[in-house]
Amino acid sequence: MTAKCNLIVDSCCELGREYCEREGLTVLDFSYTEAGKPDGGFHGVDDMYKDISAHEFYERIRHGAQPMTSQPSQMEFEQAFEAAADSGIPTVYLAFSSGISGCYEGALAAMARVKEKRDADIPLYVVDLKIGSTTQGLFITEAVRQRDKGLTAEEMVRWAEEARYFVHTMFMVDDLDALRRGGRIPAGVAVVGAKLDVKPLLTFDLDGKLTMAGIARGRKKGLRRMAEYYEKTHNTDMCSAIAAIGDADCPHDADRLVDLIRRDDDSTMFLRTSIGPTIGCHVGADMVSCCFWGPDRREGASVSDRIADKVRSS
Repeated sequence: MTAKCNLIVDSCCELGREYCEREGLTVLDFSYTEAGKPDGGFHGVDDMYKDISAHEFYERIRHGAQPMTSQPSQMEFEQAFEAAADSGIPTVYLAFSSGISGCYEGALAAMARVKEKRDADIPLYVVDLKIGSTTQGLFITEAVRQRDKGLTAEEMVRWAEEARYFVHTMFMVDDLDALRRGGRIPAGVAVVGAKLDVKPLLTFDLDGKLTMAGIARGRKKGLRRMAEYYEKTHNTDMCSAIAAIGDADCPHDADRLVDLIRRDDDSTMFLRTSIGPTIGCHVGADMVSCCFWGPDRREGASVSDRIADKVRSS
C-alpha cells in the first residue's frame, strides 16, 4: 500500500541510516564544531555514526573536546521541503524538541518561504515533538507504524501532537561538568556532586525542556532507579511493552539496565540505540537512557501548570 504521507526526521532521533533508508525517511543532519580552534577543532556531521563510530566520538569528548552543535541550515530545510513538495505526497516533519533547540522554529521559517515561493497551499507540516534522543527514536518507530497503517498527513499531525505526551524517559548523566557548561546546573552543584558521586537523573518536561527527575548515589543505584521507573510506569499492552535503551559509549551499563528490567518483566522488547553527537556534545560520555510508552504525562503536571496550559491554549 502506498503511504498517504511521507515523514521527515532529524539525526537527533538516533535510529541509524539503515533503518531510515529502509523506511523511506528523509533525514536532516545536525552538526558539531569547536569554536575558536585554529584548525577547526573537533567537528563533523551528526550523520548517525556513518563516518565516525560512537566510540571514536566519545573518546574525543573524554579527552577534552568540547564541540557545540548546530541545527540544519535554512538551505537544508528548504531543500528538504522543496523535494517533499515535488513528490506530490503530503509530508510531515517530526522535529527535535523546541525546548532545547531552535530546530522547530527554523523549520517553520523555511517551510513558510517554500510555500510563499510556490504560491500554493502545499501539504507540508512541522510538529514540535518536545522530546529528543532515544525518546524521539522510539516515537518515530511508532509514527512509521501508524503511517504504514494508513494515516494521512493531517491525521499524523494530530496523532503526533497527542502521542508525544505518552512517551516517558529517564536518563542518567555521568559528566556533571558537561551539564554545567550547558547551563543546566549551577557550577557549585557540579563540584559537590562530583565529589559525592551523585548521578543526576533527567527527563523532558511538557515544554520539551530538560528537567531533573531525581539523583542517585552512583551508577548502579541510578540504573536500578531507571528500571524501577520503567516497571512502575510503562504501558503493559503488547504493542507498547517496548523499552528503548540508549547509551553514550557505555554498552555494558545499557546491558545491565536491560537485565534489571527483564528480572521484573521478561515480556518487554528492547530497542537499542547509540546516543548521537548532538546530544552527546551536551551530556558527555556514559549517558544511559530508558524510554517507553506510558500514561499521559500531562496528568502528572501540577495544578498550577495545568491552569497555565489552559490559559495559554485559550
